[in-house]
Amino acid sequence: MPLDPIKVGAEAPDFELKSSEIAANGKPGAKVKLSDYRGKKNVVLAFYPLDFSPVCTGENRCFQREQLAYQGADAQILGISVDSEWTHAAFKKELGLTYPLLADFNPRGDVARKYGLFLDESGITARATVIVDKAGNVAWVKVQQIPEPRANQELLAALKALG
Repeated sequence: MPLDPIKVGAEAPDFELKSSEIAANGKPGAKVKLSDYRGKKNVVLAFYPLDFSPVCTGENRCFQREQLAYQGADAQILGISVDSEWTHAAFKKELGLTYPLLADFNPRGDVARKYGLFLDESGITARATVIVDKAGNVAWVKVQQIPEPRANQELLAALKALG
Protein backbone atom coordinates (compact mmCIF):
# COMPACT_ATOMS: atom_id res chain seq x y z
CA MET A 1 0.00 0.00 0.00
CA PRO A 2 1.55 3.36 -1.00
CA LEU A 3 2.11 6.05 1.59
CA ASP A 4 -0.35 8.92 1.85
CA PRO A 5 1.56 11.44 4.00
CA ILE A 6 -0.27 14.08 5.99
CA LYS A 7 -0.60 17.37 4.10
CA VAL A 8 0.87 20.76 4.92
CA GLY A 9 -1.81 22.89 6.57
CA ALA A 10 -3.55 19.97 8.27
CA GLU A 11 -3.92 19.95 12.02
CA ALA A 12 -1.29 17.57 13.39
CA PRO A 13 -2.95 14.57 15.04
CA ASP A 14 -2.22 14.68 18.76
CA PHE A 15 -0.64 11.67 20.41
CA GLU A 16 0.87 10.52 23.67
CA LEU A 17 3.63 7.92 23.54
CA LYS A 18 6.02 6.27 25.96
CA SER A 19 9.55 7.54 25.46
CA SER A 20 13.21 6.98 26.19
CA GLU A 21 12.84 9.44 29.07
CA ILE A 22 12.87 8.11 32.61
CA ALA A 23 9.45 7.90 34.27
CA ALA A 24 8.63 8.36 37.97
CA ASN A 25 9.27 4.65 38.54
CA GLY A 26 12.91 5.08 37.44
CA LYS A 27 12.41 3.15 34.19
CA PRO A 28 12.16 4.34 30.57
CA GLY A 29 8.63 5.16 29.47
CA ALA A 30 7.81 8.71 30.54
CA LYS A 31 4.96 9.82 28.31
CA VAL A 32 5.39 12.61 25.79
CA LYS A 33 2.34 14.35 24.34
CA LEU A 34 2.57 16.42 21.14
CA SER A 35 0.00 18.98 22.33
CA ASP A 36 2.21 19.82 25.33
CA TYR A 37 4.38 21.79 22.88
CA ARG A 38 1.48 23.76 21.38
CA GLY A 39 2.03 27.49 21.74
CA LYS A 40 5.56 26.87 23.04
CA LYS A 41 7.77 25.28 20.37
CA ASN A 42 7.82 24.09 16.80
CA VAL A 43 8.20 20.31 16.76
CA VAL A 44 10.30 18.24 14.37
CA LEU A 45 8.74 14.79 14.20
CA ALA A 46 11.59 12.67 12.89
CA PHE A 47 10.01 9.35 11.89
CA TYR A 48 12.62 6.67 11.30
CA PRO A 49 12.65 2.90 10.73
CA LEU A 50 14.71 1.34 13.55
CA ASP A 51 17.16 2.12 16.34
CA PHE A 52 20.71 0.87 15.80
CA SER A 53 20.33 0.63 12.00
CA PRO A 54 23.16 2.38 10.10
CA VAL A 55 21.32 5.35 8.54
CA CYS A 56 19.13 5.94 11.60
CA THR A 57 22.19 5.94 13.84
CA GLY A 58 23.93 8.48 11.61
CA GLU A 59 20.87 10.71 11.43
CA ASN A 60 20.40 10.77 15.18
CA ARG A 61 24.08 11.63 15.65
CA CYS A 62 23.58 14.54 13.22
CA PHE A 63 20.48 15.74 15.08
CA GLN A 64 22.51 15.71 18.29
CA ARG A 65 25.39 17.66 16.72
CA GLU A 66 22.91 20.30 15.51
CA GLN A 67 20.95 20.61 18.78
CA LEU A 68 21.97 24.24 19.32
CA ALA A 69 20.75 25.17 15.84
CA TYR A 70 17.39 23.47 16.48
CA GLN A 71 17.09 25.20 19.84
CA GLY A 72 17.89 28.48 18.11
CA ALA A 73 15.00 27.77 15.72
CA ASP A 74 12.74 27.32 18.77
CA ALA A 75 12.22 23.68 17.85
CA GLN A 76 12.00 20.41 19.74
CA ILE A 77 13.11 17.22 18.01
CA LEU A 78 11.07 14.10 18.74
CA GLY A 79 12.39 10.90 17.17
CA ILE A 80 9.66 8.32 16.49
CA SER A 81 9.98 4.67 15.53
CA VAL A 82 8.29 1.35 16.28
CA ASP A 83 11.01 0.36 18.77
CA SER A 84 10.11 0.02 22.47
CA GLU A 85 10.95 2.60 25.11
CA TRP A 86 13.64 0.20 26.41
CA THR A 87 15.35 -0.03 23.03
CA HIS A 88 15.07 3.75 22.66
CA ALA A 89 16.67 4.26 26.09
CA ALA A 90 19.64 2.05 25.13
CA PHE A 91 19.99 3.77 21.74
CA LYS A 92 19.78 7.23 23.32
CA LYS A 93 22.41 6.33 25.93
CA GLU A 94 24.79 4.83 23.36
CA LEU A 95 24.59 7.93 21.14
CA GLY A 96 24.48 10.49 23.97
CA LEU A 97 21.22 11.99 22.70
CA THR A 98 19.53 14.80 24.63
CA TYR A 99 16.10 14.71 22.97
CA PRO A 100 13.32 12.14 23.47
CA LEU A 101 12.79 9.08 21.30
CA LEU A 102 9.15 8.02 21.19
CA ALA A 103 7.94 4.42 21.08
CA ASP A 104 5.20 3.95 18.47
CA PHE A 105 5.20 0.38 19.73
CA ASN A 106 1.76 -0.67 20.92
CA PRO A 107 -0.30 -0.67 18.86
CA ARG A 108 2.59 -0.90 16.44
CA GLY A 109 2.85 2.12 14.16
CA ASP A 110 -0.43 3.70 15.32
CA VAL A 111 0.94 7.27 15.26
CA ALA A 112 2.82 6.71 12.00
CA ARG A 113 -0.47 5.52 10.46
CA LYS A 114 -2.22 8.73 11.58
CA TYR A 115 0.46 10.66 9.71
CA GLY A 116 0.31 8.35 6.66
CA LEU A 117 3.86 7.15 7.28
CA PHE A 118 3.64 3.47 8.27
CA LEU A 119 5.05 0.86 5.91
CA ASP A 120 2.61 -2.03 6.40
CA GLU A 121 4.57 -4.47 4.25
CA SER A 122 7.72 -3.95 6.36
CA GLY A 123 6.13 -3.27 9.75
CA ILE A 124 8.24 -0.14 10.23
CA THR A 125 7.95 3.61 10.03
CA ALA A 126 8.98 5.42 6.86
CA ARG A 127 11.93 7.79 7.00
CA ALA A 128 10.06 11.06 7.05
CA THR A 129 10.03 14.45 8.70
CA VAL A 130 6.95 16.39 9.74
CA ILE A 131 7.39 19.87 11.17
CA VAL A 132 4.51 20.94 13.38
CA ASP A 133 4.30 24.68 14.06
CA LYS A 134 3.49 26.26 17.41
CA ALA A 135 -0.20 26.42 16.48
CA GLY A 136 -0.28 22.62 16.08
CA ASN A 137 -0.48 22.58 12.28
CA VAL A 138 1.67 20.68 9.82
CA ALA A 139 4.07 23.21 8.31
CA TRP A 140 6.40 20.94 6.33
CA VAL A 141 6.56 17.30 5.27
CA LYS A 142 9.20 15.26 3.50
CA VAL A 143 9.33 11.50 2.96
CA GLN A 144 12.63 9.94 1.97
CA GLN A 145 13.74 6.56 0.76
CA ILE A 146 14.82 4.29 3.62
CA PRO A 147 18.57 4.40 2.76
CA GLU A 148 18.55 8.20 2.21
CA PRO A 149 19.46 10.31 5.28
CA ARG A 150 17.73 13.61 5.86
CA ALA A 151 19.57 16.91 5.53
CA ASN A 152 19.58 19.02 8.69
CA GLN A 153 20.20 22.22 6.74
CA GLU A 154 16.98 21.64 4.78
CA LEU A 155 15.03 21.13 8.02
CA LEU A 156 16.57 24.18 9.64
CA ALA A 157 15.70 26.29 6.57
CA ALA A 158 12.08 25.09 6.83
CA LEU A 159 12.03 26.06 10.50
CA LYS A 160 13.54 29.46 9.73
CA ALA A 161 10.77 30.07 7.19
CA LEU A 162 8.23 29.74 10.02
CA GLY A 163 9.65 32.93 11.51
